Amino acid sequence: MAATQETAAEVATATASVTPHTLAPTMLPRVPIPPRGVDYRGKLVLAPMVRSGELPSRLLALHYGADLVWGPETIDHSLIGAARRINPRTHMVEYTRQPSHSHSPAASDGGVAESVIYRIDPVREKAKLVFQLGTSDAARAVAAARFVAPDVAGIDVNAGCPKPFSVLGGMGAALLRTPEKLAGILEALVREITHEFGVGISVKIRLLETAAETEALVRRLVATGITGLTVHCRTTPMRPRERAIRGQLRMIADVCREAGVACVMNGDVENRDHAEGLIREFGVDGAMIATAAEKNPSCFRSGADGGMATWQEAVESYLRFAMEVENKIANTKFLLTQMIPGKAPEYKEIHKCRSYVDFMQALGHEGMKEMARETDRVLGLGEFEVKPEPKQKNKQKGQQKGRQQQGKQESNKRKREGSVDKEQSAKRVEVADPTPVAAPASIAV
Repeated sequence: MAATQETAAEVATATASVTPHTLAPTMLPRVPIPPRGVDYRGKLVLAPMVRSGELPSRLLALHYGADLVWGPETIDHSLIGAARRINPRTHMVEYTRQPSHSHSPAASDGGVAESVIYRIDPVREKAKLVFQLGTSDAARAVAAARFVAPDVAGIDVNAGCPKPFSVLGGMGAALLRTPEKLAGILEALVREITHEFGVGISVKIRLLETAAETEALVRRLVATGITGLTVHCRTTPMRPRERAIRGQLRMIADVCREAGVACVMNGDVENRDHAEGLIREFGVDGAMIATAAEKNPSCFRSGADGGMATWQEAVESYLRFAMEVENKIANTKFLLTQMIPGKAPEYKEIHKCRSYVDFMQALGHEGMKEMARETDRVLGLGEFEVKPEPKQKNKQKGQQKGRQQQGKQESNKRKREGSVDKEQSAKRVEVADPTPVAAPASIAV
């Protein structure tokens, strides 16, 4: 009996001396992962990036070993009233809506095509896509999330974007200054979306000015029922060129761990091997790559598995994915300018391209030319581009402007003629009515 008591005391003492980030997984609390959700622990993921997070970029990141991918932030307003369809050629899920100008008189003939605002590969992205939502209102967030939840593995609220369009709308980093509003949005999503669709809710934040402020914010957020929290290791005013600061990272990881919420770090993560070192150093659960993945998504591949691919290899794979999903030419061109080094001769050639066939010629990918030509045909590019006829509205505007100019000229002519008539009339009056001469004072009346 005494031996048993002594052993129990030793175990209790040993357990008490273990810090939270070294506890065995079975001893840690964990927010349950919903049936269709994903656990962010042990994951290296693609960051949400405008333009650089479209479907071809996500597929390329998965191709090179990303465990999960975040799509670009999409504003709740754009999803409310949108339509969902399956592209019959590519079999991609597409969210569409009418362009904002489609209700103008010029578009009354019904010729304005729907705009694709988001694409999903239901096979290759299955259980791997996290949808990032831009919002500042709980009811609107729930309505938008309800639209996309059947197609994704998680919904992440953007509370870190410092761009003016986001902040001025009360979204992104503006939510860091209204923690109760942010917490209310997360609680509403957990209550409505997790329960109904079985997907987890997470949030992405930035650091506040002091560790105390950041800790208070994180403690409030991890109590909302979220399954994951990503911290971008920069404050709101900091720009990407400024080095990430990680002094608060271990504290954030510990707070998340106490609440059973996965903690993912973001900011200057270069590749998989670098990420694994940072995870061990700071005790976080996972890492997110942004800028490095924009330049070459093969950063998700470990050194043991081949490491970084050449830009030529990455670009060829990217173009194939872009054509498979009928990616917009402007987005494809932008990504190519990010992936091709500025000093490479191909960089200047890409800027001149206006079609997928042009891309193949500039880069020497003769083997993909037929695929490029078919993509151009579908998208109406290159030889298949139809030059738009002048719109009737523009003709009417021109006619109206012509009439206005003619009317103005006639008005000016009348004014000039009127001025001449007045001048001549004044002269006639002056001749016909001379000034009377006064009578001499000596003449009697």
